[in-house]
Amino acid sequence: MNTHLNELVELSALDKSIDDFTPLIEQAQKKLAKKVTKRDAVSEKIETINAQIEDANSKIASYEEQIKVQNEQMSQSATKMDAVKNEKELQALQVEEELAKERVVFANEEISRQNDILETRENELVVANEEFEKINKEVEKVSLEVNEKLASIEKDKSKLFAERESKIIAIDQKILAFYEKIRVWARNTAVVPVRKQACFGCYMKLNDSAYAEVIKSEDIKTCPNCGRILHLEKQQEENEAS
Repeated sequence: MNTHLNELVELSALDKSIDDFTPLIEQAQKKLAKKVTKRDAVSEKIETINAQIEDANSKIASYEEQIKVQNEQMSQSATKMDAVKNEKELQALQVEEELAKERVVFANEEISRQNDILETRENELVVANEEFEKINKEVEKVSLEVNEKLASIEKDKSKLFAERESKIIAIDQKILAFYEKIRVWARNTAVVPVRKQACFGCYMKLNDSAYAEVIKSEDIKTCPNCGRILHLEKQQEENEAS
């Protein structure tokens, strides 16, 4: 294998190692995101329960105010009874009093119903807060693990990037540019081996002429089907040479 091709094979392997960190990073971030999503869902649940508790308390206060108003009204009606002049006025006061009593009964029933809702929601809130504390501790634990994992990955990546920089400095810039151009679309398959006379990038079989050029040529050869840079693996190269 000529020197330039060997450099590209090594560079391609290095680039693949660098890119292999991406799924590891995504996996770690996904694990944390899953926990955070669960915590956020519990947090939203707590907000909803608190809003329902606030609503129940507000309704209770409103009904208590209504009872106060109706009691005052009944008290005034009792006072007015002494000043009644005829049957019509008496009936009107009695109807007013009955309506006031009905409103008081209804308000008391609603207060009882809202208190039941309040008790249920407060119990739910206790459970939800406990759940939030638990999942929040899990988030903190996973976050620490993920940060440590990412720091380790970043350290390893930095070493590989430093190694890559030293390699690309040594490579002919025209050949490097050619490689980078192919890598734009081929990613980590810019440089691929030929196995069983087939390009291991597009898996198309090379004709005898093209295969012979890959074996014998000292120049960098590309796949006539897909354009990837081709090379023989070391053992295969030795076999072909023998």
